[in-house]
Amino acid sequence: MAAPLVEPDDGKMPETLKDQREVLFRRMKAYFGYTEETMAAVRQIVEGSSILGQGNPSETHPAMTRGECFQIRKAAGLSYLDDPICGMRNMVPLYKASEGEKPQDARVCIDQYEFPNMPCEYPVVHVTTREAALLCKALGKRLCDAHEWEGACAGSLRDPKDEYAFGRSRRDMKSIHNNNRTLVWAYGKEKNHALCATGSKKNKDCQGGGYRKCGSNTYPAGSFPKCVSPLGVFDQHGNAAEHMNLPMKPDQLASLGHYGETEMKGSWFIFGTYEAHEDDCHWRAPDWHATSVLSTGSHSNYHLGFRCCANVGGKPSEAASK
Repeated sequence: MAAPLVEPDDGKMPETLKDQREVLFRRMKAYFGYTEETMAAVRQIVEGSSILGQGNPSETHPAMTRGECFQIRKAAGLSYLDDPICGMRNMVPLYKASEGEKPQDARVCIDQYEFPNMPCEYPVVHVTTREAALLCKALGKRLCDAHEWEGACAGSLRDPKDEYAFGRSRRDMKSIHNNNRTLVWAYGKEKNHALCATGSKKNKDCQGGGYRKCGSNTYPAGSFPKCVSPLGVFDQHGNAAEHMNLPMKPDQLASLGHYGETEMKGSWFIFGTYEAHEDDCHWRAPDWHATSVLSTGSHSNYHLGFRCCANVGGKPSEAASK
């Protein structure tokens, strides 16, 4: 597939949420070649929310223009990716590299960029975990399991049996996992957040969050070429936080077609003043705003987006519950 055409960018953002969404829908269809049926499903989910989009247009002031992002990526020699293993644009295979597996051994793929998974496009935010899961499904994908996101970040996938203390409380699962984790960041073993999209700041009047006072002042996805994991995944530190699935028991793995509880990783929104939490690849968060993934009351906020995963061949991962 040839590299897609890029719309000219004058640095201006659409003035209304409706206009913002229409531009995004147009770009998604042109970039991925989605069918009318697929785009209708995406549109129905997005328009079912009064706030889902790329940030409140009246409050959002992106940290970089799309045009600047394209220039940076061109200078860095970055190109578009169509991996034959994944069979979908801008997805990369996840595999147990530390155990000698190769890309062709992958049973799952992950989006390179935060949704809508387009380089130099602003992440979609103000999305609940339920809406994120439904949007992934509309595109033939699913939400990622927490260990898949972590493996993508660290550069090697590990078995669920080694990543979750199934049968324990969420607090115990988190503590056991975090106490035994290896410290590593997507870009290497030494922390250096200057390599990532961590320079944005909250709006002056933005306190606890929400739509009315908080701008989603993100960077375009993939605008920091060195903020990339060994497996080719961008922006896992900084930029938008990301929804994913936390299975509390083996049959709640998204890779098996089911969901458990909500989990969040990443997040740019207060790096400008202080870091609210650790964010190495394997760090697992407390139960912030925890619900079941498909709950209609699942959490959303101005800094919170997602990315999708997909099983290779569209089938449940054979090794998912090992």
